[in-house]
Amino acid sequence: MGINRKKVVERNNPVLNEVDPFSPFTAGNGEFAFSVDITGLQSFNGDYADGIPLCTMSNWGWHSYKTPENIDLNSIKPKMYDTFGREVGYFSSSEGQEDVYNFLRQNPHRFNLGRIGFVFKKRDGSYAEINEIIRINQKLDLYSGVIYSRFKFEGKPVEVKTCCHPVYDIIAVEVKSPQIAKGKIGIEIEFPYASHKTDASDWISGGKHHTEVLDLEPDYVKFGRTLDNTKYYTDFRSEQDFRLNRTDTHCFELFSRGGDSFNFTVRFAPEPFRDVIPDSATVFSDCERGWKDFWESGGAIDFSRVKDPRAAELERRVILSQYITKVQCSGSLPPQETGLTCNSWFGKAHLEMHWWHAAHFALWGREELLERSMEWYLQYIHTAEEHAACQGYKGARWNKMVDNMGNDSPSNIAPFLIWQQPHPIFMAELIYRNRPEQQVLRKYSDIIEKTAEFMADFAHYDEENDRYVLAAPLIPAQEKHSPENTLNPTYELEYWVYALSIAQKWRKRQGLEPNVKWEEIIRKMAELPEADGVYPAHENCPETFSDFNTDHPSMLCACGVLPGRRANISTMRNTLNTVIAKWQMETTWGWDYPVMAMTAARTGMPELAVDCLLLNTEKNRYMNNGHCYQRPDLPVYIPANGGLLTAVAMMAAGWDKGFDSKTPGFPKDWDVRYEGIKPYV
Repeated sequence: MGINRKKVVERNNPVLNEVDPFSPFTAGNGEFAFSVDITGLQSFNGDYADGIPLCTMSNWGWHSYKTPENIDLNSIKPKMYDTFGREVGYFSSSEGQEDVYNFLRQNPHRFNLGRIGFVFKKRDGSYAEINEIIRINQKLDLYSGVIYSRFKFEGKPVEVKTCCHPVYDIIAVEVKSPQIAKGKIGIEIEFPYASHKTDASDWISGGKHHTEVLDLEPDYVKFGRTLDNTKYYTDFRSEQDFRLNRTDTHCFELFSRGGDSFNFTVRFAPEPFRDVIPDSATVFSDCERGWKDFWESGGAIDFSRVKDPRAAELERRVILSQYITKVQCSGSLPPQETGLTCNSWFGKAHLEMHWWHAAHFALWGREELLERSMEWYLQYIHTAEEHAACQGYKGARWNKMVDNMGNDSPSNIAPFLIWQQPHPIFMAELIYRNRPEQQVLRKYSDIIEKTAEFMADFAHYDEENDRYVLAAPLIPAQEKHSPENTLNPTYELEYWVYALSIAQKWRKRQGLEPNVKWEEIIRKMAELPEADGVYPAHENCPETFSDFNTDHPSMLCACGVLPGRRANISTMRNTLNTVIAKWQMETTWGWDYPVMAMTAARTGMPELAVDCLLLNTEKNRYMNNGHCYQRPDLPVYIPANGGLLTAVAMMAAGWDKGFDSKTPGFPKDWDVRYEGIKPYV
């Protein structure tokens, strides 16, 4: 008998009975998201400022400040590094060019499209504060994608339903309360200026942007927005006539003209919307159907038969992470680390995190959600080729910190990272494993070929030792190392061999001869460095576990995240145990725990795999809404959610070879049921 998916999902619905600034619920579709407070709208955004900001964000909503007159964007100069006798430039230093350096980091940035909240007018005419909203009961119904909010205002009940359309950037809201007819409850729409900061909003620079009422009817209003060179539109359509009051330059109140209901839809778009906006009932119906299709397709897992009391918490994290990554990471762009919730690193994507955001979709049988953002590589491969060429390399070099157009950002770390480079090959291979079709080969072959071409050109032949090396300037995934001193980082060495081997397979599948250079590198790539029976961060860092035992223990990825065909299982097991014993866990990040779990699983320690997933550390806390908090300027961290889903899929369905259990990553007494999950590599 199959898993009752609806039952599994619904028993993990998050519920709130009090204000929790670290647990706003979000409705979204992968391209657009709308986060709400306990009223079901964004009524009290200021009260969430120290937690998770309440934003309305999209993949198309980007803005750049006006370029100051004293800045020439083309004036930024790279710092030159000796690369085996050749000078190669990296935009890694702000010295003497701080203004242009910082401007290019901050621009373009995503921004908050607008705030939609309630107006609560008290008997004395003043506005209610958040503590005057009582008897709170709010539920995110994961199976339907609908947020239900119930509360009382001045002793009267208020019921709110909120959802997002599965395709269009439309929210639908249905409100019931006797306070509506009395004019005590209305809707407030407020537009901020754009900001590169975490909340993506500048509420005080009213003179820097413009809001126009372009059309006004008894049940409809269209707003036109201009922020420097950015334009967009917001349409509000109600099933009840309303009166519109402009209360400030960019703030409007809307009050229903009759009845105890106020049902409306709001659409945000970069272009005027020429069709009629669907009514709320249609949007709710489409939303519920879309989420049901999501949950009833692809993979599912059920921990209800497991006696270990930790299993319920793990299931909660898995279910909520599926919802979060669908809302935040299934769109047309590689996501930023905070998805569509708020800004991190100015809204830009970190391409080394794309794998952690989205690779799991393929393992859970939903590769079509991964393919949406894989299109981005096809669209901007020319930018990656130009970047490689300007540094004197062949092929396409994928940057670390990029905007929506694939443009690089200056940084003292980002330009030196290379572990994002093989990701497109790995993710394309996951798609092909699910759909081994010529169409898939044709679609991604250019990405595979040009990505591998750069990798082969970047690897340097060490003639003295007859080996290929990955050498300075580079920084490994553990970002604590000097770019000038790093040699042969353990994870990156193994990833280079693995990805080039996959690229060769793609050539064979297309009837092409193997690339001779790639084959030589695969055979002669430097062995994984080893010191005192463990794998260090890189060849020049024997003191990894004493002086560099912070940040990501990325050497573990060489056998766990990767198949580790060149790794010694005993040495990797010893490395993991040394990490557990000596690493400063308070410095780790949310995706490091799935890394440890995957290494534990692949090296035959399933009990430790579960322990690692649920380690009680500061950055492995999953809030009521399923988000993994890291620090104030990174209040949500979605690579943790995606990493968790990848690890759990691997632990349940296993990997290509080397295990002898139905669920090899879980202890033998864990009766885990799953279906539709694909084996890992």
